[in-house]
Amino acid sequence: MERESMECDVVIVGAGPSGLAAAIRLKQLCAEAGTDLAVVVLEKGAEVGAHILSGAVIEPRALDELFPDWKERGAPLNTPAAVDRFVYLTKTGAYRLPTPPQMNNHGNYIVSLGNVCRWLGEQAEALGVEIYPGFAAAEVLYNEDGSVKGVATGDMGIGKDGEKTANYQPGMELHAKVTLFAEGVRGSLTKGLFERFDLRRDCDPQTFGIGLKELWEVDPAKHKPGTIVHSVGWPLDGETYGGSFLYHLEDNQVAIGFVVGLDYKNPFLSPFEEFQRFKQHPSVRPLLEGGRRIAYGARALNEGGFQSIPELVFPGGAIIGCSAGFLNVPKIKGSHTAMKSGMLAAEAAFEALKDGSAGAGAVLDAYPEKLKRSWVWDELYRARNIRPAFHLGLFAGIAYSAVDTFLFRGRAPWTLHHHADHDSLRPAAQCVPIDYPKPDGVVSFDRLSSVFLSNTNHEENQPAHLTLKDPAVPVEHNLAIYDAPEQRYCPAGVYEIVRDDDGGNPRLQINAQNCVHCKTCDIKDPSQNINWVVPEGGGGPVYPNM
Repeated sequence: MERESMECDVVIVGAGPSGLAAAIRLKQLCAEAGTDLAVVVLEKGAEVGAHILSGAVIEPRALDELFPDWKERGAPLNTPAAVDRFVYLTKTGAYRLPTPPQMNNHGNYIVSLGNVCRWLGEQAEALGVEIYPGFAAAEVLYNEDGSVKGVATGDMGIGKDGEKTANYQPGMELHAKVTLFAEGVRGSLTKGLFERFDLRRDCDPQTFGIGLKELWEVDPAKHKPGTIVHSVGWPLDGETYGGSFLYHLEDNQVAIGFVVGLDYKNPFLSPFEEFQRFKQHPSVRPLLEGGRRIAYGARALNEGGFQSIPELVFPGGAIIGCSAGFLNVPKIKGSHTAMKSGMLAAEAAFEALKDGSAGAGAVLDAYPEKLKRSWVWDELYRARNIRPAFHLGLFAGIAYSAVDTFLFRGRAPWTLHHHADHDSLRPAAQCVPIDYPKPDGVVSFDRLSSVFLSNTNHEENQPAHLTLKDPAVPVEHNLAIYDAPEQRYCPAGVYEIVRDDDGGNPRLQINAQNCVHCKTCDIKDPSQNINWVVPEGGGGPVYPNM
């Protein structure tokens, strides 16, 4: 069976904020010009929003530009930010600190970003965008001249043994004049594009964090809609970057989460366990007691900012949103910048295609130029030194951030730099194991019960989407030197070292069906031996209201 093909003007990989904003902006421009372009969006999740996870407090700046009437259209921004608190935690105490100006949320909204994307998807379809959820883009297609031709969705019905089953269906090729990659953090196709076109040749390595989140329904007497609390300090040590967020949404719901910078050094650290330990803090536990945990998820996030932005265009396409890395770390926000990048790429694509003269392999040189003239560029430039300052430790990072913000106003005559996260681990012999408490089933939980709440599901009879370049490395290198850190950095219990009954013959077991698509393994593996690729379309988590 040969793959069928579909011709379109623009194909967008990923129905997140940037991809949907790009699709909408393209159709708006078409309507203004009295022309039309065929715009297709592929989404690997079972539905739009299924794989979207963020805190989230959204700055509506880009949304204001995309839809000035978003309130009248019923956008799900229902809880205005009301109170900001920033605290430093010790094991038993909480000390309020001045709220950094970047974290002032006046005019922002506490949202479910998944629901915002579902709404954006509805707006896009109403404008004529074709959205195909459950179809994972698995391969980049190229023209004879090396330019990007489009993408192909993954084959369905391939068994674990790599052979076709009775349910086999070949993937579909989507050919486009322009392909926009909006896969989100550490996109598997984007990673290949970086290498093929050497797009990271003039920028710092990207650096990442792992964000873990739970959604709770709490006692109405404890619920304070619009309240936003961020913390630093305990339970992390002073050289590990990270902190917590706690957002009171509508309907007695509270989003609570924890972020750990993936440049942490101790291989015994477990971001999941740090999150569970954080919830036991005396300033946090009382809020959750008597409540009900209703959702769980995890996702990597870009923290490299301005100096880690790659080359954004190549013949036939461009990279937008978190695939490129536009998160403003001190703001703890990236949806507004991601959306704006998608809108600017859409404008560049429309200009290239509007008269029909652009053929396959169009180069969107106008996109990076538009970005450099936009508020996104200025915003990220001013924030560029905050995250790398924390390489010096928590208190030095806070002190430097104050100087950079208030004295230099983000325009210091230097730029601090990043290093790759996978290089940061120390050998286990140089580190102290961390004794994490057992979950109490009241406010703290184990991984498997948490994964259950993420609604994660994968077709069991399919090739593993977590692949090893060398199957010997996990034992001979990772276990021997770092005590197999993949057992701890994965927030879903995917990786286990199993042994024979006598304790011998250690080997790595990969429970791929548990994977919540956070991409942490692809990022943090010290030997870069793990390669995350897309599973069958529709597999993975289905996040409600996250």
